[in-house]
Amino acid sequence: MTKLAALALVLGLIATEPAFAYIGPGAGLSAIGTLLAIVAAAVMAVAGFIWYPLKRLIRGKPAAPQPGPDKSEA
Repeated sequence: MTKLAALALVLGLIATEPAFAYIGPGAGLSAIGTLLAIVAAAVMAVAGFIWYPLKRLIRGKPAAPQPGPDKSEA
C-alpha cells in the first residue's frame, strides 16, 4: 500500500502545472506584519527571560519569598 501511495505522490508532483497566482498588496503586507510580530514577540520573550533576572541581580533585590508551611500552629 505504501508503494502505491508513494507512486501516487510522485505522479501527482510530476503532473502538476504551475499556478499563476497573484498575491495582492494586502496579503503581502499582512504576511510581513505577521512575520514582524512573531519576531518581535520572540525577541521580547528572550529579553524578558534574560533582562529581569539580571536587573534583579544588579539592584540587589532578593526574589519574592515563597510561601511555606505555617510554623505558628505547631
